[in-house]
This record gives sequence, structure tokens and C-alpha cells, in this order.
Amino acid sequence: MKTFTPRETVSELDKFIIGQKDAKRAVALALRNRWRRLQVPEELREEIAPKNIIMIGPTGVGKTEIARRLAKLANAPFIKVEASKFTEVGYVGKDVESMIRELTELAVKMMREEEQRRVQLRAQELAEERLLDILMGTSDRRRSPIESLLGLEGEAPSGAGGDASPSHDANRQKLKDLLRAGKLDDKAIELEITAQAMPMVEVITSGGLEDMGFNLKEMFGNLMPKQKKKRKVKVTEAVKLLTQEETSRLIDMENVIKKAVNLVEQNGIVFLDEIDKIAGREGGGQGPDVSREGVQRDILPIVEGSTVSTKYGMVKTDHILFIASGAFHLSKPSDLIPELQGRFPIRVELDPLRYPDLVRILREPEGSLLKQYQALLATEGVTLAFTDDAVDAIADAAVAVNGSVENIGARRLQTILEKVVED
Repeated sequence: MKTFTPRETVSELDKFIIGQKDAKRAVALALRNRWRRLQVPEELREEIAPKNIIMIGPTGVGKTEIARRLAKLANAPFIKVEASKFTEVGYVGKDVESMIRELTELAVKMMREEEQRRVQLRAQELAEERLLDILMGTSDRRRSPIESLLGLEGEAPSGAGGDASPSHDANRQKLKDLLRAGKLDDKAIELEITAQAMPMVEVITSGGLEDMGFNLKEMFGNLMPKQKKKRKVKVTEAVKLLTQEETSRLIDMENVIKKAVNLVEQNGIVFLDEIDKIAGREGGGQGPDVSREGVQRDILPIVEGSTVSTKYGMVKTDHILFIASGAFHLSKPSDLIPELQGRFPIRVELDPLRYPDLVRILREPEGSLLKQYQALLATEGVTLAFTDDAVDAIADAAVAVNGSVENIGARRLQTILEKVVED
């Protein structure tokens, strides 16, 4: 985890998000507290619970963007899930435990990519040696077509000890030099690669059992024997395929999974969006709303700290950071069940965006909309410039439309800008 101080975290968030000072401070402190927790003695470490946050504010004011940027800063596994997509146990739909499975899957992917980068150089060296073996035809000590084509020296018989002859070594070095210089890139060779046979089995499951279906398919796939398949490819593609094979051999997946599970348990972040959609309403309990409180009760043990079964083993949720958000137009945070409210001790209200905020959003962030449209049109050789009056007019139009129809915050700017530059 990157060790940003709260001030540094807020400063980084300021580059992408305008305003919302209180929300930035809250998430910056929550992130720092995770780092602090890892520095305390182990017996006390387990007692320190994460300071989960609930962000309240209208759509389009930066709730999701704050959480997304925070995860990038922390270099932590992060998923965004919509609370309204979950159903109570017993209903057809997505079960709440699936968010931890998805988070674990993401962490495994992150750790695998990190390991791939670590072994990349060694894998390339091994792939190069395998490719040279193929090009030299070392298996039967005959001159390969490549050797004939390049006019390399004839090979003397091997000695009694099986050592390669001096001419063989010289030819191999010549081929290596040609390979590294890119002189063999367009030559075609026959390559034998490992291909795992896929089972002719389709597992059909209901929404809540998607992980079980995937695991069954994977299990059947692992039972099938791995086969060798011959392909005729160019040397450039052969290098990539052999490097991938060697990378897979060098990576210890058991260690990757162990690290990934630990990463989820200590640094994982779950962003629960639209939590207001599962809050109770007066006169509710009819139709599709009947499972709303049930979903809250299912989410509660996950947030509180429980153990979830995944295909990578058991994952504890005790120290995963949960950030919930909602507009709470038709309900309020107090409509959530008291136990769930208690698991989100930090409550932050985000301010609605006003005209000055929209002007700054257009101009200031590193990836602002104006810069995006300028870069897109520059690919066509078109130089796009916005005068100060134009920027003010776009922000003014966004405020007017948000005031007369649905207020969608900063997202309205994209609608207006698209119309402005459409022609």
C-alpha cells in the first residue's frame, strides 16, 4: 500500500475532483488508518475495525469518482457494486457474498500480473532458448531449414560426453544475434504448444449460483488432459507464445492466491452504490420491495465481519473497507436498519454542484471534459479551442437544464458538450 499522508491523499484527489472537501478528508483518513493499523502490534491489529463511510449526496457530485480514485491511490483491490442488484437469500438474483468473490478474483488478477512482471525477463530468456532449440533442430542434430537458409556451418558430430560441438555453439550464437536483431521475425516455424481441451459441458445456473457454475466448468476443464498442438507461426508470434508458456511455468499460483487473499482481507475496498434503494420506506413491503430489508440483513454480516467461501478459499471480511453511497431522495440514512447504520460510523454529506463548481470541473481536472474533446478532435487534425465565454455558457446551460428537469450534476456537462461539438 502506498503510504500517502491524509494531506497528500486530498491533494491527489483535488487533481480529479472539484470541491467536496469533507468527503475527501473522510476517505483520506480512512485510507491512512488502514496503513496505521498495519503498523501496530499484531494482537491489537485484529481489534481495530475499519472506519466504514457512508456518503450522502445527489447524483453526479463525485461520490463514485472519490472512491475510484482512492482505490487507485491505495493500489488496492476495489470493486463497485450496486446494492439494488442484490436480492435476499431465497430470491432469484445476485447474492451479497458475490461481491467478495469478485473482489478476490480481482486481487488474484492483480497479483498474477505483478508476478508476471517480476518473472518477465527470465521467461523471455527461457523462451528464447526454446526457440533457438527449435530453429537449430537440436533434438535430432540435423541441419534445420533455417540453418540451410542462413548458410550456417555444418555441424560436427557430438562428442562422447554429448557436448555440443564448437560449430554448433557458433551457429547458435549467430541465430541468437539474428533473432535479437529482428532478422528472423518474418520466418515461419512449426511450434508445438500446450492446449487444454475444454469440456463439452455447459452449466446453467440461476443468478445467485453463477460462481458455482463457473467453478464446475473450471473443475471439468482441469480434469481434461492437456494436449500438445502444432501451429505454424511467424517467429515474432512464437516468441510471444513461448514467453506466455514460460511465464505460466515460473509463476507459483499457490503463492499468488495466498498473497491475493491476504491483500483482499487487509486492503480490499468495496464501494456499495445506491444503498438508499434498499432503505425502507413508509408504507413499503409490497411488490419488489419485499426483500429490501432482507438484503440489508444479508449485507450486515459481510460488513460486520464474516468468512466468505470463494474458489480460492475462505476470505475474512473483518478488515475490508466499505464505502456506501446514495442520493437518499426518497429515504434517509435512518431508514436503514440500526445494525447496518452502526457499521458505517463516518457519515459525509456531499454538496450539490453549483455554477462555479461546473466551470471549475470543465477547466481544472487533469482529464477534464474540455481536454478530452480537444484530444479526440486533434486525432482528425482539428484544433478545438474554448473561449472563457464559451465555458461559462456551457456551465450556465448545465445549471439551467439541471434546474428545469432531473438534476444529474456534472454528468449534464457531457450531454451539453456533445451537442456543442457534434457538427
